Amino acid sequence: MDPVLKPGTEREHPVAAWIGIAAVLVAILLILWARVEIHGTHDLEQTLSADDPGMGAERRKPSPAADKGARDSDVEDAVATGRWATGFSP
Repeated sequence: MDPVLKPGTEREHPVAAWIGIAAVLVAILLILWARVEIHGTHDLEQTLSADDPGMGAERRKPSPAADKGARDSDVEDAVATGRWATGFSP
């Protein structure tokens, strides 16, 4: 009777392959369990119970220009002017 794996072959033993598959499945289940324990299921329930989640109020990203003060824009203009005056311009 031939052994399943002959010496010198590069194949993986079938038991090792099944143990690897089981380990990946256990890891996935542990990650899902940790997510539920840490964050809860409120956001999932809200998403699944919403009629059309795409119809909600659209949130816009804040623009960088709106966050800048008058002094920041003055400094930025001065830096740009200095670059042009010294010849270091993009």
